[in-house]
Amino acid sequence: MSNNRYIAALDIGTHTIKALVVNQKNGNDLEVAFQTQRESRGVRRGIVVKPEEVSYILQDISRQMKAELNKNIDSLYVNVDGSHLFCQPSHGLISVSRADQKISEEDVSRVLQEAQAISLPLNKEIFDVVPQEFIIDGVKGIKEARGLQGVRLEADVLVLGGFGPYLKNHTQAILSSDFEILNRIPSPIAAAEACLTERQKELGAAVVDIGAGTSGLAVFKEGDLIHLAILPMGSGNITEDIAIGFKTEMDIAERIKLEYGSCQIEKKREKFKIEGEEPVVFSQKQLLAIVVPRVSEIFSEINRHLKSISKEKSLPGGVVLTGGGAKLPKIAELAKKELKLPVRIGKPRDILSIDDPIWSVSWGLILNDLNLENQENSSAGPAGGITNKIKQMFRVFIP
Repeated sequence: MSNNRYIAALDIGTHTIKALVVNQKNGNDLEVAFQTQRESRGVRRGIVVKPEEVSYILQDISRQMKAELNKNIDSLYVNVDGSHLFCQPSHGLISVSRADQKISEEDVSRVLQEAQAISLPLNKEIFDVVPQEFIIDGVKGIKEARGLQGVRLEADVLVLGGFGPYLKNHTQAILSSDFEILNRIPSPIAAAEACLTERQKELGAAVVDIGAGTSGLAVFKEGDLIHLAILPMGSGNITEDIAIGFKTEMDIAERIKLEYGSCQIEKKREKFKIEGEEPVVFSQKQLLAIVVPRVSEIFSEINRHLKSISKEKSLPGGVVLTGGGAKLPKIAELAKKELKLPVRIGKPRDILSIDDPIWSVSWGLILNDLNLENQENSSAGPAGGITNKIKQMFRVFIP
């Protein structure tokens, strides 16, 4: 008898809203069962500003899902985006509770809760805590504490949070569409799940997810997330600059970017012409003068964040560019020049039927579920997968 499990992901972006459903057959084989994208409304620079408009789109996606799959999908993994998101290092310390000094799951939970006790403005909320290392009686660098012995347990973590009203809008849009949120994950972390290998995360690597309204950065070292940032700029800014520079409409500017945009001169043709009510005639040199400064600005901001954590020019695993903006020709070459690091374009890994960078976040959300499932089913010993299970306890709880 077949045992199929459906895993659904939702990527709410500035330009498009994407939904992906994967069928896990007999607990192993993966097959894309549903895939769609819609023009986004009610979202500004990754932030849900009009929940009712987003909800309307999601309801339509839900109906299409049901019709094509002949099945109700009522729970899914979702991304969260926007420059209001923040990460902050924190530290927790507790005394081990058991008389035999053996660290329990409850001890790990308590120290992570203690690490969340930080002072924040009333309009900011924490939605996740990411352990970086545990310290037992002064011994550092411990990745899994459960089952070990000690008197004092400490944890260094990254606390992730955002602006409360924006998080509430995000939640409202999804719940009012009759979907249940299994977990919500910042877009660049999901993209990293889809595009980075474990070896890259161990060596030290970064993902830059270039969307229409935002560019997200997630940096990893020794397998752990060490920095998260989301910039309020993306490929949509390039389109706006073209519209202003060539004095044309946004639709035509987007077409110019997609058809002729590049970060280096590639073609020998001197002039290009876009037909319309008011034809636009331009040279590639003119277009380059608009595109390159905006892309360079994005990488300059990325470099600033890398410098803030002392990782500029020092990520052996390199930088992976993904998202729709990563499809701009020669962008990797410009990134190498600006960041002084190895750079490649990242596409969803481990799935042959999806090779477009715009699906990296969606696929990363799916992989998050699969990794948790594998950890929960692992029999690698008493400590296997417990850190990730504990982390799930601190992910957003929907009011």
